[in-house]
Amino acid sequence: MASLKNILSGKTDKELVSEFSSTLDIQFAGELYNRYADLIYGVCLKYLKHPENAQDSAVAVFEELVAKIPKHSIENFKGWLYMLTKNHCLMRIRSGKKAHTVNIDAELMQSEDPTHLDGVLEKEENLVQLEYCMGELAIEQRQAVALFYIEGKCYNEISALTGIEWNKVRSYIQNGRRNLKLCIEKQKAKSMIRE
Repeated sequence: MASLKNILSGKTDKELVSEFSSTLDIQFAGELYNRYADLIYGVCLKYLKHPENAQDSAVAVFEELVAKIPKHSIENFKGWLYMLTKNHCLMRIRSGKKAHTVNIDAELMQSEDPTHLDGVLEKEENLVQLEYCMGELAIEQRQAVALFYIEGKCYNEISALTGIEWNKVRSYIQNGRRNLKLCIEKQKAKSMIRE
């Protein structure tokens, strides 16, 4: 009699998806996962860069796979699994960007030097101008510039997150940067006139 492993390995992805969806027998999901374990790990490593994080995410993808297969109608399992893995990694990257605390020397904070205060006021004014000018950008430019410069996303990630074509993302960032520069220069000129 043929072993269960041989029987499972003879089934197509679509058959295994169907069997798992109807029985919820973990062996079917396990066979699907094992077929593409290298793909899953490779995608995780590509996005997360560290082998330990990639291994952790590969295990988490299996858990997601078990939970999501019964809820979806899957025609191309390999493509679906690739997107599931990629989205998992992008979410992990996004959730990993926490605020960093920086220790500042107390002497710098309590400086008696008046130039220190001028520098602080100038930085504050620059931030106000930047915030104002970001609000003046077209929404697509604002979104692309914020994702690129503030959140540190690359063009491909921005395209995946927003659904905007790669070359449009690039254009929005370049035009947004140029428009920000022009707006900030105008704001600085206005503040100099007021002084």
